[in-house]
Amino acid sequence: MSRTIEVCLTPALLNLYDIEQSIVVVIDILRATSSITYGIENGAAAIIPVANVEDCLNYSDRGYLLAAERNGEVVAGYDFGNSPFSYTKEKVAGKTIVLTTTNGTKAMHMAQERAHQVVVGSFLNLTALCNWLKVQDKDVLLLCAGWKDKFNLEDTLFAGAVVNTLRKDFKHFDDSCVAAEDMYLLAKDDLRTYLRKSSHSHRLEQLNIEEDVQFCLKLDLCTAIPVLENERLVALSQ
Repeated sequence: MSRTIEVCLTPALLNLYDIEQSIVVVIDILRATSSITYGIENGAAAIIPVANVEDCLNYSDRGYLLAAERNGEVVAGYDFGNSPFSYTKEKVAGKTIVLTTTNGTKAMHMAQERAHQVVVGSFLNLTALCNWLKVQDKDVLLLCAGWKDKFNLEDTLFAGAVVNTLRKDFKHFDDSCVAAEDMYLLAKDDLRTYLRKSSHSHRLEQLNIEEDVQFCLKLDLCTAIPVLENERLVALSQ
């Protein structure tokens, strides 16, 4: 198989990529895709990503958990935000969660409009994700959710980790792949120290949620791969 892997550094650039026959991996390391992965791993029946806070209210009469985050904080009146510690087995097993976040859920909706398939990636499921991508007969686009349509470090680092892992399995890489992989190789021995330079890390530090950041950088705690089926993120059947 001669397949292409590309990195889209921000959703603002997504229109430049032909993804109709591609698997798109949505990446929002701090913290949406990490929490989604953890929630699905812990038995959540489904997570429904919605674009706007108001959209969550459309589900308020269905018995679902409602989760909303903006600018790193839980929106008042909602059950929780996107901290991974809100997605433990005790809290989410068997439950359906409706989730909106500043960046990640928007990127998922954008990807779903055109992509062949949309899955969720994080350091928590890095190996499981890469092992699955290796055996798919599709090109891959790694879509970094960024921060409000701007480039960010943490999503690009994860994209670089995927590129590095899959280098022997794909034949064609774009320049964004090269840059992301180089950044990952520079940072991989101590991701947290490297990310202390990042603007979003600074935002989260101000909210006193360093524990969240540390957790989102853990490798391979999960084997679940969330896949977007219609409007719902569910566990990929392998």
